[in-house]
Amino acid sequence: MQVSHNPSAVSVSFDEPNLVSTAGLLPAMVLARDSGLHELTDQWLSVPTDKGANPGLKIASLVAGMVAGADSIDDMALLRHGAMKKVFTACYAPSTLGSFLRSFTFGHVRQLDAVASRFLVSLNRKAPLLGDVAADDYVYLDVDDTIIEVHGYQKQGSGYGYSGVRGLNALLATASTKDAVPFIAAQRLRKGAANSARGAKKFVTEALGTLTRCQPGSKVLCRFDSAYYGHGPVSAALKAGAQVSVTVRMDPAVKRAIATIPEDAWETIHYTDAILEESTGVLVSSAEVAETGFTAFTSRKKAERVPGRLVVRRIPELNPKKAAGQGTLFDSHRFHAFFTTVDHGVLDTVAADKAHRQHAVIEQVNADLKDSALAHMPSGHFGANSAWLVAAAIAYNLTRATGILAGGTFAKARSATVRRKLIQVPARIARSARKTGSPDVSVGPVISCTGA
Repeated sequence: MQVSHNPSAVSVSFDEPNLVSTAGLLPAMVLARDSGLHELTDQWLSVPTDKGANPGLKIASLVAGMVAGADSIDDMALLRHGAMKKVFTACYAPSTLGSFLRSFTFGHVRQLDAVASRFLVSLNRKAPLLGDVAADDYVYLDVDDTIIEVHGYQKQGSGYGYSGVRGLNALLATASTKDAVPFIAAQRLRKGAANSARGAKKFVTEALGTLTRCQPGSKVLCRFDSAYYGHGPVSAALKAGAQVSVTVRMDPAVKRAIATIPEDAWETIHYTDAILEESTGVLVSSAEVAETGFTAFTSRKKAERVPGRLVVRRIPELNPKKAAGQGTLFDSHRFHAFFTTVDHGVLDTVAADKAHRQHAVIEQVNADLKDSALAHMPSGHFGANSAWLVAAAIAYNLTRATGILAGGTFAKARSATVRRKLIQVPARIARSARKTGSPDVSVGPVISCTGA
């Protein structure tokens, strides 16, 4: 591409008062209003002093900015450009929203968590986030944490966690099905050096409670990685009526169980670089899977032990430096095992392994958030960053619902795609000569004209 003008002849200015760059915010925020975001926030959130006034409008402003692509408090200025004040009222300045966030304590963040949970249930009625779930299909609840990198020592709670980078620890629970992309059922911000499983028992209980209200009567399978292999998260899931699939650490008890698996029990599975031999119909793959009975947490009292299945995947341990023609004397393998309470008749060995490996879908949500509102933590105040995470989860779910209602490829598109093609659409505010604007719709920011 080549510019057709000389630099001296180019002049750029924004002098059209009726232009907006994010016209797609209008239907998205109407959806938020109809799902009760403003009323729920006003009911449950009670931030003190004048900084906490009109919490419903301020939270909706933060969510609107994030849906439009804001990843910092200063970016909230995009709500005040051009003709935005003709489309929305109560377009708060970034400084006002920053002061509001810095007034949050841990208790206020928990109030906002209650808002997010109730808003999600209401949003799911407007746009079924999981689609039509068959009676025999599982709804998957995936729990994992991610490190949001920060820079500088003035970020409250920042520290070096398992990733080796300085940051804050965000714990997320996402819900999905085999045909529906994930949405965020619960979220929690923790110190950067926090153990992954810290507070996981209560967190799982809350996430399952929200999911049950969104999708009552569905079968739920909770999937965890090895950081959550403990009695707390597993017992919380089972107590709530869900099943569990959790990666186990290779401790002596697990190794003894693997050693009891007979050689003829291993089945070939689809794995990286697997090939189907067309002439014989045999799957050629280096990965195999088998299972054995297993009781978890045998060090605890009998009432707290959990019986189930230990599903093991093994991959040959190859030596890339070996010389040609010098194979090993005996085969050795790397083992990956997980514990599940799902009955073999519901998910056999191969199906259970495939379902557990799809736990990695939560990493797509982590990447999606870090490509938008969680590109960094915007404040040095831990309470402000915690509230920012909750608002980011609300914005993510709202964007996901907007894509579902738009239909087509948007139903499964990344939030960045929905934002680029549906939200960040420039438009010019126009009015018919025979009509006048009427403030009959409240979208907080409030829509003040019907000629958009």
